[in-house]
Amino acid sequence: MAKVEVSCAIANCSFYGEGNVCTAERIMVEVDSHARYDTEMSSELGEKNHIDKVDTSAQTCCKTFKPKDRG
Repeated sequence: MAKVEVSCAIANCSFYGEGNVCTAERIMVEVDSHARYDTEMSSELGEKNHIDKVDTSAQTCCKTFKPKDRG
């Protein structure tokens, strides 16, 4: 599988790397209408049981986000 660089500007994410690069091993992107905003989704990257279609990137949501520890 080809290595893909994923850009991200969310500096408070645990996977945020220098140069706005995501350092997560896997990325999960979901349709906004399916996203549950009451919990972090990084632990659910194995979610592969459905397929959706959207027309614009604005209709998507990165579920890989995991906030950095504040300590």
